[in-house]
Formats: sequence, C-alpha cells, structure tokens
Amino acid sequence: MIPCSAIMPARSRRIGTGGILGAAMRRLEGFALLLVAVWLVAPAGAHAVLDHSIPAARSTLRAPPKEITLAFTERLEPTFSTVRVVDAKGKQVDNGDSRIDGADATSLRVTLRALAAGRYHVSWRVLSIDTHVSKGEFTFDVAR
Repeated sequence: MIPCSAIMPARSRRIGTGGILGAAMRRLEGFALLLVAVWLVAPAGAHAVLDHSIPAARSTLRAPPKEITLAFTERLEPTFSTVRVVDAKGKQVDNGDSRIDGADATSLRVTLRALAAGRYHVSWRVLSIDTHVSKGEFTFDVAR
C-alpha cells in the first residue's frame, strides 16, 4: 500500500481555505457569481412581449374598431413584423397594411375593413431589434 503522503503533498491534503475543499468552494462561489451575472443581464436581451392591445384581448366592443394597435415591450423590426385579423370563418378583415408606428417603434398597427358583429381573431408575428421572433394571438368580439 502506498502512503497518502507519497501521492499528495501535505498542503494539498488539508481541509480548509487552501486545501481541496477550499478550492472546490472557490469554484462553487465563482459559478454562483456567474449565474447571478447572467440572471441580471438576461432581461436586456428579452423577446418582444405583447404588453397590451387596442382593442384589448378577449374584450367585447359596442362599435367595431377601425384599427388594431399592438404595443410590445421591445422595439420591432418593421420588415419582419406583421399582424393579421380574420373573422370567425377565417376571412381576412384587415387591409393588409400592418406597419410599425412611426412615433413608437414598439407599436404595430393595422387598419380594418368595416366589421360586422361577431368574433375576430388577431394573430401577430414580430421580430424585435435584438433578432428574437415572438408570435401570439387573441380574440375580441363586436357586440350584436
């Protein structure tokens, strides 16, 4: 049998700040600091999330809207951001003119044809300026 002292120098066998356990603890602390740093920086690269819409999702309106406005949490890339509105039968009821608001790069708008009473489905796909794609959908109703 080979004695421990022949394999490992005396200072490496110590338990404490200078030994094996100390080295492991320093690595663990470094890893924990790295995780905290990544967690703090992560929101800066977040996807564009729908903040609110006009009309609001799942709302019932007395009068039909002339336009849909979607407000996001990040600025959008105009070329790759679209919104589409269809009726209960799947027929497109927007004018195909979705665009980023010139005064607010976080808002996406589309004008609508004259809407009858019924349920309408809004779907959107946007590319935020940090190159992340987000998409979603919601409905609203126009009262009879």
